[in-house]
This record gives sequence, C-alpha cells and structure tokens, in this order.
Amino acid sequence: MLGDVTQTTETPAPTREPAGPRRTPRVHRAWFVAAVTFVTIIGAAAFASLPGLLIEPLHGEFHWSRGTIGFAVSVNLALYGLTAPFAAALMDRFGIRRVVAAALSVIAAGSLLTVWMTAAWQLVLYWGVLVGLGSGSMALAFAATVTNRWFTARRGLVTGILTAAGASGQLIFLPLLSWLVERHGWRPAAVTVALAALAVVPFVWLLLRDHPADVGLAPYGGEYAEKPAPVTGAARRAVTVLFRAARTGPFWLLAGTFAICGASTNGLVKTHFVPAAHDHGMPVTAAAGLLAVIGVFDVVGTVASGWFTDRFEARRLLAVYYALRGVSLLFLPMLLAPAVHPPMLFFIVFYGLDWVATVPPTIALCREHYGEDSAIVFGWVLASHQVGAAAVAFAGGVARDVFGSYDIVWYASGALCAAAALMALVIRRGAAATATVRPA
Repeated sequence: MLGDVTQTTETPAPTREPAGPRRTPRVHRAWFVAAVTFVTIIGAAAFASLPGLLIEPLHGEFHWSRGTIGFAVSVNLALYGLTAPFAAALMDRFGIRRVVAAALSVIAAGSLLTVWMTAAWQLVLYWGVLVGLGSGSMALAFAATVTNRWFTARRGLVTGILTAAGASGQLIFLPLLSWLVERHGWRPAAVTVALAALAVVPFVWLLLRDHPADVGLAPYGGEYAEKPAPVTGAARRAVTVLFRAARTGPFWLLAGTFAICGASTNGLVKTHFVPAAHDHGMPVTAAAGLLAVIGVFDVVGTVASGWFTDRFEARRLLAVYYALRGVSLLFLPMLLAPAVHPPMLFFIVFYGLDWVATVPPTIALCREHYGEDSAIVFGWVLASHQVGAAAVAFAGGVARDVFGSYDIVWYASGALCAAAALMALVIRRGAAATATVRPA
C-alpha cells in the first residue's frame, strides 16, 4: 500500500433545467392559448353587437338623424380598423396580455360613459372614439398575432376558429341586448357591454401567454425558437411596414377586396339590417334574432373556410366567397317582410356561411407575401375593411334619410362584391407560399 488514500464520493451538484425547449405535452399549450383567445374575443364581441340596435332608440329619444347616428358608428368602425396595425406592433413591443387588457378597459369606459350622454358629439366621442380605439386593439390582428406565434401547422383552421369567435359572441349577446333594449331601454344594454368587456380582463391577464418560448415550447407543428427581443418604435414600424407593402400590387388588391368585405358586412348588414327589417314591419327582437342566426352559421362557414384555406388556393376561395355574397345581397330587398318566412331564412343561412369566411384566405395571402410582417400588414388590410364599413354605415343612414329606403344600398353592395371577386382572381401567388406543414 503506497499510503493512506482516503477516497470520497462526491455528490454532483444539482443542475438547473435548461432554458431551452421542454418536451412537448400530449395536448400542446398552443391550443389552450387559442381557447383563451377565443373566449376573449367572444367577451369583447358584445360591443360589436350593439350599434344596429341603437339607431332607432337614439333616434326616438334624442331625435338625432340616422345619418348622425350612422356617423358615430362609422367613426367607431374606422378607428377599429386604423388602430389594428399599431396594436399589432404594440403587441410586439409590450406583449399581447398588456395590450389586450388595456383595450378591454378602454371599451368598458367608453360604453359606460354613453349612459350619461346628452349630445350627439358625446356619442361620437364615447362610442365612436373610445370604443373604436379599444376594439381596434381587439381586432382580427390579435387573432393573427396569436396564430402566427403559436402555430406553424393548422394556421388556416385556427384562424377560422378565432375569427368565428366574433360570430359566437354575436350569437350570445344579440338576443340578450335586443331584449334589454326593447324592455328596459338602451342604457342597460350599454352597461352590459361594459361589464362583458371587464369580465374578460382577468382571463387575459392570468391565462394568456405572449410567446411559446415563455413556457419552453416550440410552436405547434414547428421547431423551438427563442423569444425575440421586444421591438421598439411600434408606431414607426407599423408605418414602415405600410410603406413597404404599399409598393406591391397584392397589398392594394387585398386592401380593396377587404374594404368591400367590410362595406357589405359590418357597415351594411350588422349596422342597418335591423332598422331596415323594422321599416318593413318586422319586430326589432325578430330582426336581431335573425342576425344571431347569421352568427350561428358564420361559425360553421368560417371554420370550414379555415380548413379549405389549408388545402386550396386562397385567392380562388376569395373569388367564390365574394361572388356568392354579391348574389345574395341583390335578392335581399325582395325578401324583407313583416314576418320571417322560408326565403328569408335561406338568405340568413347562406349569408351567414359567407359572413367572414374571407378572413382565413386573406390572412393566408398576407402571410404568403409578407412573411414576418404579415400580422401588421393584415392590420392595415383590416383598416381598409373598417374604412369600407364606416363609409357604408354612414352612407346607409344618409340613404335612408334621403330615399326613405335602404334598397339602393343593398344593390350597390351586391355590385361591389362582384368587383371584389374579380380583384381576388388578379392577386398572384406569393413567393413564400409553401405546402401545409402537418404535425406528426
């Protein structure tokens, strides 16, 4: 023995869990994030259900013209769209949770303040400006940002599901709000909208996550990537992306078609269908119920559109959707009557299936052409959607005041949809278009 050698067994120090990717769970966290986003959009959809129900009560109580009320709605719709690209950039800077929670709070404040208004300018300020700014941050750019960050596969399907959330909210809130307006007046309905927006804030703050890397996961169907650093200069980036996209032809075609989409849905049907049906003797609750039925079939149509977008060429889908919508609007003036009848129900089902089916292929085309900037580009395309909606919301009210009927607006919107179908076919395929990635 060469000497006493004491051997010791060293216990290795505990090692920290690496900051890299974790093992993917059986049910990917992306689906839970999508579920929270779905519930958030449903809760925020209450504000979108109310404008069409306000026209007659405000006209009766304050004697404001339908054009004046339509102007307030048009400000709301325009700001809804114009805020969206900046909100998408702010989400890159401050995170999804902070932006969405703040937006819901602004919506609640604007809706509550309308309860005490006495002048038309206050309607424009509270409902037009405040609710418009808040809802713009809750716009479809929110769904596009969540989808782009958390999903590589199934993006079309998830986009369709999240888009359908707005219709689901319409289905939930329209019958309730119309009942409140008819039985108790418009003020309790406005308070309900505010409470619905506030109720969603805790879900957003506690359950939503900004990026898969926050929980050590890869996007669904993709590979792990570190969370990018916050992007400063949100407003500058939004404008820079706009200028860059505006130098390309597809941007203007997408913006033009989506402006017509907004004109023929939010601006026309969502704002003026209830008062137009009431002009023909239909009770407000019955007309609001028909809009809710549109919401039912909108869910089916939008989810199906997302599924189709994963499998078929997006621009051809857009052409079909706009053409069918235009045909249906040309028939609507002949279908309005004091009571609900089978041809009207057929229109409601047909139109509901097409309501926002245009969103998944439009987002897909933005992604094909503009890559990482696609959420902001879609925000600007959505701005055109809302500008189109705002123009028709105002023009529809003026047309009703001048002609005593909405007929000319239905026909003009049908013709615009035909033009949108042709514009969609002109859009070329993007260089970034690739085959759908499917998870194992």
